Amino acid sequence: MNRVFGKKKAKAPPPSLDKAAAGLGDRVNTMDQKINSLENELRGYKEKMKKAKSPAAKKQLQKRAMEVLKRKRMYEQQRDTVAGQQFNIDQASFGIESAKANIETVAAMKAANTELKRTMKKDLNIDEVEDIADDMAELMDDFNEINEALGRNFATPDYLDEADLDAELEMLEDELEDDPLELEDSTPAYLQESSSMPAVPGKAIGAGEQKDATKVDEFGLPAVPN
Repeated sequence: MNRVFGKKKAKAPPPSLDKAAAGLGDRVNTMDQKINSLENELRGYKEKMKKAKSPAAKKQLQKRAMEVLKRKRMYEQQRDTVAGQQFNIDQASFGIESAKANIETVAAMKAANTELKRTMKKDLNIDEVEDIADDMAELMDDFNEINEALGRNFATPDYLDEADLDAELEMLEDELEDDPLELEDSTPAYLQESSSMPAVPGKAIGAGEQKDATKVDEFGLPAVPN
């Protein structure tokens, strides 16, 4: 049967997008070259029409220039069509690359999610982390209490406030400056001089009586003592 009908040929693999885009790009470049050549030819006919002297020659040149212009417009239209096809292929290629990148990104995220779950389940425990945080907070509180205890002033009792003592001392100094007699008041009574103490006798005891005894009244008789 294969000898009669021949063996079915295997289908060739479709061209890749990059190869198709490269082929379309070559076609666009070829058409651009043809368009540039036709433009140069039109410039030549334009110069010739300026120099033509007879109307018949000028009309013949215009006819040829019109044909060149039609060919140029046809190539421009084909070039635009091919350029559009190339743009579509490039856009499709970019979409495929983006899809592949998205697939890789999703796969990486899935792997990271699985690894994170395994790590959280095996190596990390939220309860242990909270316990460690609580222990650290308690240790810091104890550390602060130790610092406060070491920095305490042992010379002053707890119930005394140094600020209150300083204020009271200033008030006492002000009182001493305002009333200096308080220093005398602080002297014991038996050491203070007082006018209420009995005076020291200035004459011997009985001397006054003897003097009164020698006195006489106006009649020469002893005077009666007062």
